[in-house]
Amino acid sequence: MSHKTLCSAAALLLALAPSAFAQDTADEDVIIVTGQYLSIDKVNAVKTPTPIINVPQSLSIVDRIQIEDQAFTNIGDITQYTPGLTNSQGEGHRDAIIIRGQQTTADFFQDGVRDDVQYFRPLYNVEQVEILRGSNALLFGRGGTGGIVNRVTKKAKLGEQFTVLNASVDTFGAFSGAVDTNHDITDTAGVRFNAFYEELNYHRDFFDGTRFGFNPTARFEVSPQTVLDFSYEYLDDDRVVDRGVPSQNLTGSADVPLKGFDNTFFGSPDENFTTLQAHILRARADHEFSDNIRGNVSAQYADYDKAYQNLFASEEVQVGADGTFDQVELDGYRDTTDRQNLFLQGNLIGEFETGALGHTVLVGVEYGTQDTENARLDNVFAANNDDQLFIPFSDPLVIPAFGFTNLVRDRASEVTTFSVYAQDQLDLTDQFKLILGARYDSFDIDVDDIIAGEPFSRKDEEISPRLGAIYKPAENVSIYASYSETFLPRSGDQFLTLNLTNSQTNPQGFENRELGLKWDIRPDLSLTTAVFELDRDDFLTQDTAVDQDNQVNVEGSNTKGFEVQLQGNLIDKLSINTGYTYLDGEVRFESSPLDGNRTRQTPEHTFSLWSQYEVTESFSVGGGVTHQAGFFVREDNSVRVPAFTRFDASAHYDVSDDLRLQVNIENLFDIDYFPDAHSNDNISTGAPLNARFSVRKAF
Repeated sequence: MSHKTLCSAAALLLALAPSAFAQDTADEDVIIVTGQYLSIDKVNAVKTPTPIINVPQSLSIVDRIQIEDQAFTNIGDITQYTPGLTNSQGEGHRDAIIIRGQQTTADFFQDGVRDDVQYFRPLYNVEQVEILRGSNALLFGRGGTGGIVNRVTKKAKLGEQFTVLNASVDTFGAFSGAVDTNHDITDTAGVRFNAFYEELNYHRDFFDGTRFGFNPTARFEVSPQTVLDFSYEYLDDDRVVDRGVPSQNLTGSADVPLKGFDNTFFGSPDENFTTLQAHILRARADHEFSDNIRGNVSAQYADYDKAYQNLFASEEVQVGADGTFDQVELDGYRDTTDRQNLFLQGNLIGEFETGALGHTVLVGVEYGTQDTENARLDNVFAANNDDQLFIPFSDPLVIPAFGFTNLVRDRASEVTTFSVYAQDQLDLTDQFKLILGARYDSFDIDVDDIIAGEPFSRKDEEISPRLGAIYKPAENVSIYASYSETFLPRSGDQFLTLNLTNSQTNPQGFENRELGLKWDIRPDLSLTTAVFELDRDDFLTQDTAVDQDNQVNVEGSNTKGFEVQLQGNLIDKLSINTGYTYLDGEVRFESSPLDGNRTRQTPEHTFSLWSQYEVTESFSVGGGVTHQAGFFVREDNSVRVPAFTRFDASAHYDVSDDLRLQVNIENLFDIDYFPDAHSNDNISTGAPLNARFSVRKAF
């Protein structure tokens, strides 16, 4: 992306700002519970000033109070306590999640703008995390096959001066520090600075790493109706890549993760690593045209430089009756990605009446360009001049001589997207509402495959509808039905799979049908439930009955499910956040052994509960439990990860109004478990009993 293009984007934003779009300058601290507004003022995912109870879609919000109380440090922590979500390993170098049985590495957004490179996203500058479930291209375009995750970042606040320092250390030896400071320059201008540094460590042998980032932001109130926000963020991540343990063969049944080697590192301590340097610039203008018409325009430019390389176990191990095995097969590669994203987005929101009908209308447009260079080098072992090699097992492994020298992928891609979307929420009566909307997406990709010596290209144009109906028997109760669609281009969510074979194939389609109930039992206690069915068109998977790396095109899948979440205060001084999800994911592939198999990493039952009790005004204790049923790693159903139930606890003591001491304990009963996986032979081991000690000081 040229500097000229970036400067042009900035000039466009500033040109639009004086006539641009909406933000209330009040930015007070809010604990989000069902029934409060998911307002455009909070730069959130639904883009309209609609109460949660009137959104015909299953969603969860994790605010910064929950993040701090439970000491969440990453997206994976959040999935443990959010219905409808589970974590996937991501090969030890990226966020990868499963939403309603659909795996994704790209359905992440920051302040409503796409953030799709593969990396671990920190939470140091996050105000809240919003999880919208169900296929819904209308608000976000391509992807979002099972839902999306949107991080709302902290913004500068006008008329406030504060500084908050956080420091923590855990029993593995990891430690971190963070600062959040806000200062007003004038009555109409303010700046804020967030930064963090973290030394990484945990139970796995040889794992370590560092990451840090900083994020200055500025806010200017141009007029009572117009507000400008500017932000720059730099992230740096350098860590060991750890892909867990392989599976072990069990005669007559599905394989299981290798047991008894929770700390053993199946890789090279020196050659398994990932690095990331990211520069993200954001600007946003909000303008209020009148009491019932407002909107926003935003621009984001991001430059990501990402690399990872690793050795990993690539074959199940044959374990004897005595629990030992003689050898393990290793494979490996080095992968580099350089990507520049530019997105321009504008939204106009109007609230008005036509006769007896009330309208909340959203009209939006988005333009984006994404330039990506990606290369992959296979490792080559000197012993056999191949990328795979069986070696004698020892703990630690003795790694034979090898190098990353075999270039197997070298591609450059240019993606251009243009989208127009519109939605109308019609208030037919006080009890009945309809939501009608559609989005037009143009997705144009050009790929230069340097190894093949041939360019590939494809242009997709899709219209994705969204329909919803809401019945409110009482002001605090809503019953809804919804239908939504989305699509995923054949280039995949990282633009890596377009070739001569699939360049002429239509995008994958996804359809979500949902019925739900939302009930504000009290202003501080909410219940939400949903039943849904999600259909997916044909997709690629591995059929290891043919070959370990054999790719087959599956006809599709169907996932049926049920979700329920109760959140708020049960009684005075006792809060609760609990959720349960049932998922039944099934592969559709007639005349194939895969037909009827379970979809990948889709546990039938997941349950979580977190409760916090205020013993005194200064002292609180918390406790939680997460349960995850067993699941098959891939659609071949050859490896099954067992169920687990884990207990956590916390306590915090307010020494004064501005000083808090806190401890969070994970895996209270020290169980052995396997929380997630990437492939049949890359399965994560859960951390044993550990504790994190934190102190927070405000000035």
